[in-house]
Amino acid sequence: MGEYKSLSAITDDPRIKVPAEEYERIRKAKNYYQDNLPQVDYYAMGNKCKRKLNSINVTKMASRRLASLIFNEQCSIKVDDNQLQALLDVIFRREEFYTTFETELEKWIALGSGGIRPYVEDDKVKLSYVDADDVYPLNSNTTKVDEIALSRRIRKIENNEAVYYTLLEFHQWGSNKEVDDQGNVYRPYTITNELYRSGDSNNIGELVPLNSIDEYADLQPQSTFQHLEKPLFAFYRNAGANNKSLASPLGLGLCDNYWHTVDDINATHDGFAWDVKTGYRRITIPKTWVRRQTQINGKPIPEGSQMYWDPKDAVFVPINARNDDSSLFKDLAIQIRTEQYTASMDFFLHEFENEIGLSQGTFTTSPSGVQTATEVVTNNSMTYQTRSSYLTQVEKMIDQLVYAIAELLQTPDVWSDRQARWSGDIDKLTITPDFNDGVFVDQEAQRQSDLQAVQADILPKKQFLMRNYNLDENTADQWLSEIQDEQSPEPPEQEMSMFPSEGGVASGRSRDNASPDDGESK
Repeated sequence: MGEYKSLSAITDDPRIKVPAEEYERIRKAKNYYQDNLPQVDYYAMGNKCKRKLNSINVTKMASRRLASLIFNEQCSIKVDDNQLQALLDVIFRREEFYTTFETELEKWIALGSGGIRPYVEDDKVKLSYVDADDVYPLNSNTTKVDEIALSRRIRKIENNEAVYYTLLEFHQWGSNKEVDDQGNVYRPYTITNELYRSGDSNNIGELVPLNSIDEYADLQPQSTFQHLEKPLFAFYRNAGANNKSLASPLGLGLCDNYWHTVDDINATHDGFAWDVKTGYRRITIPKTWVRRQTQINGKPIPEGSQMYWDPKDAVFVPINARNDDSSLFKDLAIQIRTEQYTASMDFFLHEFENEIGLSQGTFTTSPSGVQTATEVVTNNSMTYQTRSSYLTQVEKMIDQLVYAIAELLQTPDVWSDRQARWSGDIDKLTITPDFNDGVFVDQEAQRQSDLQAVQADILPKKQFLMRNYNLDENTADQWLSEIQDEQSPEPPEQEMSMFPSEGGVASGRSRDNASPDDGESK
């Protein structure tokens, strides 16, 4: 079960090399991503009050924008092994990978890191996604993470009290190489499962048996694999250096260096919203101007309760004053500072766009109004460069995921019949993700350019169809064949006989080939 029987925090385990401060940073980023921000203090009539911050969740906005630009349902993953490709297609379709990955990527970009753990259940490969606060690298090598701990937490009610169970799954390579019965040298790969129980949500608690709860009753405390070449997980980290902890393998969250700008955006939006809320029209009037109702159903109303205006009208505010002076009639409405707030918001949003690497105008109105497709492509140059950096990390993770799935498919012990599903060579496997770059391409401009290339005989028609109409090779060949049939110079004689010529001759001969007196001989 392990030597360490109790943990206050997961980072207290000596096998984990990432400092605890990294997860404090991740928790802060998670609060911003969830829009879980402190309330605003303000004073009313000398009393201190609190209210919710009227914020703009730019962390989610930016993460979602990047995730959709990087990966979407139009993307695909190809390998150069037909058998493995067929198996991957089934797994990704069943697990809805191409839609789920974009959603998970959004969170990973916001928090900095994430992971995917493929596993076999009921003889099916399934995918488990893990966020940054549940990923614990076991080494401090910032270029490669091949050992990791993944955490999962379950809340239960026991004896009318909340109890928290935390599963820690350690993936580790053996320190020494071993030899199997056939004389093959291998480095053992071990997965260790440990379950902790605590009555405090802020504490991991005591080590307990895995069968303490039904969810993990079937798990083995430890499983060792002899001939794995790749780890059984895929790790993602954001592009760029982690300047908060230079030795940490975890990626930096999208806004971790720019919370001050995010706070400025939220403060500006909150100030404008508060201006609107408190700036509705108010007019003071003398108390005597208010219509009075002295009786109800024949019964007198006390003088202090006689004032009556429109109970639904919050504009007029009666003022008690000794003198019934018309000067008391005052319009107290304030002018909402729309232009000032708009200019301030645009300034901070432009600053935010520059900081996170998105093009000007991503979150603000374009100064030139409606843009052409070519202008969008040009203005998106910074976004494209940023996207390319993230794509490198996503492609690296996809490679790790395919390798991990391939390892499971060729490991007999994880299947009920002890038969491997794939027997290919992982080292010779070529993985090719297609990220669908069409979002950054002016497709009409590309089509016109390619058409000119076809007319100049420097681009094959088949390639033109495949590039511009997203056709596969077989469909492109079919299109070309049909085009050639339609353009045939001599249609079949049987078809031509169905249509009389202008002179009334129903034959396969054209009008030009008919004899001069064919139309006058009758």
